[in-house]
Amino acid sequence: MTHSSPQQELRDAARHTDRRRFLTVTGAAAALAFSVGLPAAGTASAREMQARRIAEDPFTLGVASGDPLPASVLLWTRLAPRPFEPGSGLPDARVEVRWELAHDERFTRVVRRGTTYAHPEFHHSVHVEVQGLAPDRVLYYRFRAGQWTSPVGRTRTAPAPGARKRELSLAAVSCQAYHDGYFTAYKHLAQEDVDVVFHLGDYLYEYAVTATGGARDYTDRTLPALFNRETATLEDYRLRYALYKSDPDLRAAHAAHPFVVTWDDHETENNYAGDISEDDAPREEFLIRRAAAYRAYWENQPLRAPQRPTGPDMRLYRRLNFGRLAQFDVLDTRQYRSDQAYGDGWQTPGPESEDPKRTLTGATQERWLIDGWRHSHATWNVVPQQVTFAQRRDVPTDAFKLSMDSWDGYPASRDRILKGAERAGVDNLMVLTGDVHVSYAFDLKRDFDDPASRTVGTEIVTTSVTSGKDGSEKPSNYTNLTRANPHLKFYNGRRGYAVVTLQERRARADFRTVSAVTKPGAPVTTAGSYVTEAGDPGLKPA
Repeated sequence: MTHSSPQQELRDAARHTDRRRFLTVTGAAAALAFSVGLPAAGTASAREMQARRIAEDPFTLGVASGDPLPASVLLWTRLAPRPFEPGSGLPDARVEVRWELAHDERFTRVVRRGTTYAHPEFHHSVHVEVQGLAPDRVLYYRFRAGQWTSPVGRTRTAPAPGARKRELSLAAVSCQAYHDGYFTAYKHLAQEDVDVVFHLGDYLYEYAVTATGGARDYTDRTLPALFNRETATLEDYRLRYALYKSDPDLRAAHAAHPFVVTWDDHETENNYAGDISEDDAPREEFLIRRAAAYRAYWENQPLRAPQRPTGPDMRLYRRLNFGRLAQFDVLDTRQYRSDQAYGDGWQTPGPESEDPKRTLTGATQERWLIDGWRHSHATWNVVPQQVTFAQRRDVPTDAFKLSMDSWDGYPASRDRILKGAERAGVDNLMVLTGDVHVSYAFDLKRDFDDPASRTVGTEIVTTSVTSGKDGSEKPSNYTNLTRANPHLKFYNGRRGYAVVTLQERRARADFRTVSAVTKPGAPVTTAGSYVTEAGDPGLKPA
């Protein structure tokens, strides 16, 4: 029996659907269903498998929680006795899963318990939204299926609306290419005392992973050949999440803290823009690939029901509040953006990139963000998102270039956001960013071309977990970048994460880095610490 390539499967699916009908949500969903042989809407399977028949541990991918609300938590797991096989070792049948939520790790004081089903249409993933909880509480959870019990996870509810919480600690992470090294940063993050983790994109990479795990250079295992190709189909993406979530350090971080996730490009394809692929594949083919990627993302992340995708569309931008201390407006800068100007990459800015009609967020998301600021009562208005927001010239001369994939490639879009924040009266704007595999601390300027212009906010850019391999403390462009951008206050090229502590009168950012990721076990250190005062934006060394 011969198997078609992933690209051929996409072409077959695109041909199966009338082109005019395909370019709608329902049409793309139908094409996705054709390409994977599953109901597009994820309808519940009629057949049930008795959980007691599961002969191997189904909780190999761990547990997770996400998007904490004052009265609700979202709990996640996925049943996968054999995670590196296409069907994960389960038949095409639904499985009953029991869950418990308690005040203590031993579950002597259970708050809620219940049952749900893991459906094959969603790859036996489970998303449980537990309601009616007390605000600002630490809670513990676990799942059971048949004789098997999951690891215990720790989560928390958000403070009540209007609550004057004195302090909130968060971590920001991004860019975790499995093939570039070990997830040592997550081992350390699991032990940090933070309230919530924001994942800012590139949770996985679409690139092939060799039998030895790339830079991990395994000598004690051999990864299946099915990972050694670029992801394109739903099965590809599902299997790639299984590979990533098989990592014990990533599982530990998810079990230790609730996550708030958003994607960047590699969860689908490098540097895609809206419905335009990196290599200009036919739109029909790329939207089927995007639909597969989005579906696998939802299946494998602790996301609530409003984020469940329909075909190639998924509403990922959303708002979370932590009392009166912080409002988080989580953005999606991939799904709605205009195509990159001048063919992408680092280019000299000009009329194409500076066209006022260009957008990174889309008009609807932009209005949602600014309207949300108008109604905000939070001390800190924080924007977790993907790509570098501040201007970033590559050289300190008039011949500078800018990244067309970042906000520099969409300056009119950035200007509208900053003016919207100013008109809304946002005094303490903080942008959280990933993508670039280095740590930055930026002052945000009203006019980036004038270093003396007013500082209107701060940007904390977290480095990668592994992407770029070990990195270096001072990358080769360190001198050029720091001289070219006087609003850049900190730059470090090691791997790790950022911890941000918000208080009523100030915020502090600690950049946590590890010395190496191409070998396991590196210690963590604080490479730099900066503070900004409430009402007085601008970063200063702590």
